[in-house]
Amino acid sequence: MAVGSEQGHVAALVEAALGQRAAQQALTALTIAPSLLAEGGSNVSRAALAMAMNIVLFHGLLERVPSGAAYVTDTVARGGKVMFDHGALRTVRMPQGPTGALPPGEDAFTRIFLPLGYQLAGVYPLDRLKMTGRAYVHADAPEDIPQFFLSELHIDRFDPAFGEVAARVFGTSRDPLDSQRHGALDSYARGEPVSFDRAVEALPILISAFDRQHDPVSLDDYEQLLARSHEAAWIATEGNAFNHATDRVRNVAALADRLRQEDWPIKDKIEISRNGRVRQTALRADPVERLFAGKELRQVPGSFYEFISRDVDPATGRLDLSFDASNATGIFAMTSVKS
Repeated sequence: MAVGSEQGHVAALVEAALGQRAAQQALTALTIAPSLLAEGGSNVSRAALAMAMNIVLFHGLLERVPSGAAYVTDTVARGGKVMFDHGALRTVRMPQGPTGALPPGEDAFTRIFLPLGYQLAGVYPLDRLKMTGRAYVHADAPEDIPQFFLSELHIDRFDPAFGEVAARVFGTSRDPLDSQRHGALDSYARGEPVSFDRAVEALPILISAFDRQHDPVSLDDYEQLLARSHEAAWIATEGNAFNHATDRVRNVAALADRLRQEDWPIKDKIEISRNGRVRQTALRADPVERLFAGKELRQVPGSFYEFISRDVDPATGRLDLSFDASNATGIFAMTSVKS
């Protein structure tokens, strides 16, 4: 593919996935390490494909989150850029076995993350939500390639009636990564080279995993899930799409004050980690219209745009890339129906 010989792998992969205009917008808006942008040659590193995947996912979130898109446009107009810190997604772990045709819970995504160079960096019990969050950081460029905050909703922590509804809703899940579509990931896992053309072919397949894989939920089942778990209800309509994307900023408190003064739909409170080094806030989730199983159209919470400030960890002298269970619980409330 000619585009691969004219520019670095990351930009070329993003252009192949999004088209020239959208790729240029995405690449212009984001701060990307020069070392990642400079990579060329006949083979694509796992870091380059991971970065390209994140850029395409970030672009997709902005298409679904008008408030986030408006903020990014405003930031670029002010001469700034976005430092994409992490993306978050939610999964469902049934009491036993897979989720329909999908691997159970986080396994549906670790099969992508691990071959691309991600490693587990932290486990965060979200007990109030009956969830567990896990952070995955890229081994090759932990501060430059966005992390993933991957959470599981534990169906076995609810009553049997809830479990029956969950099985009915999520049991219809399809697997976008069948055995014939693992080629590039298998090569990365074995440490084998992956050509540019194979990476181009793999990228849209990987992106397709970040979506709703199950059939449309009925309004009755949605209401039953919502009564017990806003997170389950959100997954029922949005699936494994990015729940939020996060902009790493220098001073989240000052930014929140400015956005509040400018009437942006900003969260009332800043979440501060127990160690004091990680501070987070967010714009409230944008509403979206979803068609339910009975062809009923309803407005529900969609995804949202988050902000984070990270201080240096004095013990390591490096940026504190950790998360905090209390912070995550507070941020997850952005997709509550009442938020």
